Amino acid sequence: MKILVAYKRVVDYNVRIQVKPDGSGVVTDGVKLSPNPFDEIALEEALRLRDKGIATEVVVATIAPADAQAHLRTGLAMGANRAIHVVTDQAIQPLTAARTLLKLVEKESPDLVILGKQAIDDDANQTGQMLATLWGRPQATFAGKLDIADGKATVVREVDAGLEPLEVDLPAVVTTDLRLNEPRFIKLPDIMKAKSKPLETLPLAALGVESADTHKTTHYAPPAKRSKGVMVKDAAELVAALKQKGLL
Repeated sequence: MKILVAYKRVVDYNVRIQVKPDGSGVVTDGVKLSPNPFDEIALEEALRLRDKGIATEVVVATIAPADAQAHLRTGLAMGANRAIHVVTDQAIQPLTAARTLLKLVEKESPDLVILGKQAIDDDANQTGQMLATLWGRPQATFAGKLDIADGKATVVREVDAGLEPLEVDLPAVVTTDLRLNEPRFIKLPDIMKAKSKPLETLPLAALGVESADTHKTTHYAPPAKRSKGVMVKDAAELVAALKQKGLL
């Protein structure tokens, strides 16, 4: 059983995002870049399935600029067997990402594709669902628990009413939620071993992916600064203050 894991690079969640002075984007120069936390969970789950003897190979893949090889080496240090780097300098929107992953699926023929439910840079929550549709295979999203047996994947996901179990036939696409697992700590020997693991590089153009980037971001702006709090004596004064601000 082969598992393909989508492994996106994003600005580290501990970094305070700064918007460029001209509003053309966010500052990334000199900023720490890390694996998307949801994708780390996806990789950890794939590795646990391999540790149980259910999977035999785990392949991590990213769509990113040429300087992202260190990012993939992190995935290899966690324990992935191989890595695939689809190189592009363009910002990729979800449908184009799904089409690119589909090309990798056709190339690798995995039994399971796991990716985070969303990336923390755009919070789109679309790529997994789009990939399943393009691939014509079942999907189980927001997995909080995952079991594989008898050619089926059983996923327990959190919904508003509680927990919802889903069973899908393999091959399938699964997207991961925060409660699925806790990613492992990478040890120094594993970092050294990752340097010799296979890392394949493919230009995006070589895959023949048709771009689906139809949305254009015209301007970035930071959130408005919070105003100083005001103490009120009673509910009537609170209502009057809210009316003055046009909130009521």
